[in-house]
Amino acid sequence: MTTKSVRTSKIEAVPHDWLFERVTAVVHHGGAGTTAAGLRAGKPTVICPFMGDQPFWGRRVVALGVGAGPVPQKKLNAENLAEAIQTVTSDKQIQERAATLGEKIRAEDGITKSIEFIESYVN
Repeated sequence: MTTKSVRTSKIEAVPHDWLFERVTAVVHHGGAGTTAAGLRAGKPTVICPFMGDQPFWGRRVVALGVGAGPVPQKKLNAENLAEAIQTVTSDKQIQERAATLGEKIRAEDGITKSIEFIESYVN
């Protein structure tokens, strides 16, 4: 019998836009930026909130129909996380709604709209 040595290395950071387009679903803490990146990628979402606005984003994902119910970190275990992942990776409606929302977000010109909005109040 031979034994393979496993070489590991530390990854400092991986851009969300690169990573999320390569996954079936996104599981994360529910920060506004991470949530936006997952939605922009058009991926179903599981949020495991632990502070601040993260529970809000968990509820928002459910309200939009693009993810499973949030799994709060204090209640997080292998069973309920697996159940949430199973839900978003097997429910075709959640997947379709996430893909459609991602297309809409990617089609927006958010910078121009933001500038126009700010200028409407400044001028």
